[in-house]
Amino acid sequence: MQVRMRVNGTEYVHEVEPRLLLVYYLREVVGLTGTNVGCDTSSCGACTVLLDGESVKSCTMLALQADGAEITTIEGLASPDGTLHPVQEAFRQNHALQCGYCTPGMVMAAVSLIREHPDLDEATVREGLEGNLCRCTGYHNIVKAVLAAASAMSAGVPA
Repeated sequence: MQVRMRVNGTEYVHEVEPRLLLVYYLREVVGLTGTNVGCDTSSCGACTVLLDGESVKSCTMLALQADGAEITTIEGLASPDGTLHPVQEAFRQNHALQCGYCTPGMVMAAVSLIREHPDLDEATVREGLEGNLCRCTGYHNIVKAVLAAASAMSAGVPA
């Protein structure tokens, strides 16, 4: 079946198997490997991407379900000149990553969370990210980073 979607601003049209998951479409067909496959059951959140601005777990969504959508992956957040998105920069500044495996999914979920709740507090961040797991238990710095990014974005730092 044919699928058409815009990924990080570029239009893609491909013939795909009806059962192809979005995460594998992004990784194997489009070639964007920043979106990780962790559990294949939507439990860990490593595969989180933005679909029309909302965070989704791409390991349990078919590529066909994203037909016609705008997808943003971790590779699409930074500016073309390499300037990091405020959430990426906050993760860097606040040491919010250890092994880094969960980081793309955490960042994408955080971007969506900040858009949905511009006035975040620690409890809201922890609740909003509960579907994204960090095996290294770096949650304290992840929460600090999300709060810092929300503050920067509300102060007008371009996203």
